[in-house]
Amino acid sequence: MTIDYDGRRFRKAASADGVTARYHQEGDLVWADFAGGPVRRGSVNGVCGPDGTLRLVYTMVLDGGDVIAGRSVNTPEQGAGGGLLLREEWERYGPHAETGVSYLAEVTEAEETG
Repeated sequence: MTIDYDGRRFRKAASADGVTARYHQEGDLVWADFAGGPVRRGSVNGVCGPDGTLRLVYTMVLDGGDVIAGRSVNTPEQGAGGGLLLREEWERYGPHAETGVSYLAEVTEAEETG
C-alpha cells in the first residue's frame, strides 16, 4: 500500500477537541504541524515505510504551559468514511510519561464543507 500523506489532515477520532494536524511528505520524510483545543502548538517529524506506516517523534505545548514530548508508530487502516484511519501507538517521555493507543481520522472534504 503506497500512501502519500502530503496535504492530508487528521484529528483524533471521535473527539471534538479541535486539534487538527496537516501532514507534509517528501519521499519517505513526513512532518506535520498541529494546534487547537488545549494544544497551543505541536509538531511531528518522522519517516513513512513502504506500507504507509509512520514512525514519528512529536512535541507539543499545551495551554497551561506543559511541554510534552514522545514518539509514535502510526499504522494506516481504511476509515469508515472513505478516508484513512491511523492506529497510533504512542509513548510520552519525562514528567508526563505514559503509553497508549489512539486513532486519528482523516478530515475529508465532506466534513469540511458539511
